[in-house]
Amino acid sequence: MKEKVLQNKKKGMLVLVLTTLVYLTAAAGCAFGSMQLSRGKSPVLLIISIIWLCIGWFPYCGLRILKPQEALVLTLFGKYVGTLKGEGFYFINPFCTSVNPAADTHLNQSGDVNNNAKKASFSWNRVEIGGGDYSGKKISLKIMTLNNSRQKINDCLGNPVEIGIAVMWRVVDTSKAVFNVDNYKEYLSLQCDTALRNIVRIYPYDVAPNVDTTGDGQADEGSLRGSSEIVADRIKDEIQQRVSEAGLEILEARITYLAYAPEIAAVMLQRQQASAVIDARKMIVDGAVGMVEMALGRLNENGIVELDEERKAAMVSNLLVVLCGNRDAQPIVNSGSLY
Repeated sequence: MKEKVLQNKKKGMLVLVLTTLVYLTAAAGCAFGSMQLSRGKSPVLLIISIIWLCIGWFPYCGLRILKPQEALVLTLFGKYVGTLKGEGFYFINPFCTSVNPAADTHLNQSGDVNNNAKKASFSWNRVEIGGGDYSGKKISLKIMTLNNSRQKINDCLGNPVEIGIAVMWRVVDTSKAVFNVDNYKEYLSLQCDTALRNIVRIYPYDVAPNVDTTGDGQADEGSLRGSSEIVADRIKDEIQQRVSEAGLEILEARITYLAYAPEIAAVMLQRQQASAVIDARKMIVDGAVGMVEMALGRLNENGIVELDEERKAAMVSNLLVVLCGNRDAQPIVNSGSLY
């Protein structure tokens, strides 16, 4: 199905004015025909005027008003005839009907506002053959944001994680969106869930050894937490491949929530804390060893004191205890001989 944009249909104001003038003329014709009929003249004018008063409102049903970034997909007796795009006051075949299978679908996204409330006042913007409400059949061409619900997915190591994404999208081909899929909003939501699962299963939550996330056969440092931009781009490309036939364009995908599942969150937190403690201790030990080496070197260079190997070992031990301890040292001062 190829989209066909209807051109030269912005004749709504002209049709409105002409139809109203003819309608008023028919009303005047009724009055004048009644006067002629009372005088015994031909009732042809009266009959024509009454007939027009009965059917003269019909062209009003072909009037359509569109605001910027809105579209209407039109069918005539089940056949696709074209799409109205762009703001303006249009006149179309009154028998044409608007089609939007996702009109009543409300997802957790921008733009899904229930505007189907009935109004008592009469408005040309809401009239369609059969008393329908065509304003709810409009297709928005604006950029919309789909905030899918959080999902629990196992990463490549089998750890359950909870993740949520926000997808910026818009309709670029109205005919594909309406006719190629049953409901393009629900279709998009389902494809977002599927693409998210496929990509998350490739990555570990945090950096793990011997994990290939790029598919080149080489282990890398890709992870959901550390490579969020790359993961988001892969999710976007995956979704775009799946929704192209629905006439949708994915502009951006972003991870909005990422955490371990509650059943393992406490254990993984302890693991992260232990890893952080080990890294910190390693840094402290490396620094302490460097300081001890510097102290011994300075003592030897300046000839302040000569220490045998046993005393050097005792000094190194004491310095490491002072530098690596997690509490302030309580030194014992030796006021006597060193030996």
